[in-house]
Amino acid sequence: MSKDAYKRGMKTRRKVLGDEWVDRAEATKTGFNEEFQRLITLHAWDDVWNRPHFDHRTRRLLTISMLAAQGHWTEYRLHIGAALRSGDLSVDDIRELLLTAMIYCGVPTANHGFKEARAEIDAFAAKPKSKKAAKKK
Repeated sequence: MSKDAYKRGMKTRRKVLGDEWVDRAEATKTGFNEEFQRLITLHAWDDVWNRPHFDHRTRRLLTISMLAAQGHWTEYRLHIGAALRSGDLSVDDIRELLLTAMIYCGVPTANHGFKEARAEIDAFAAKPKSKKAAKKK
């Protein structure tokens, strides 16, 4: 494993998901899941998220769309909340994503996606805004 690749991956992981989430994942790492966490950091967060073709905003849209399509609602909410907190996506962006999902994934997926997104939007609205997120609105 390249230590530089791991460091780049961890930096991207923190940027996309936030320190709080990554710190919690690192704190709960065990001998059982340590290799899994290492591979996620290397391959998802460095090999894929750091590729130059798509910016992080575009990758967020792709990721959230695929998570909704597959019904992975825990990870979907994680990425919705992180995108709102970072200011990379707005509520309007999420709405448009879900309207498109309605056509291509079906009404039940979009309906549940709106419900799950609403919970993250409400949680985001209840917290004080960072300067970065406030500027991107």
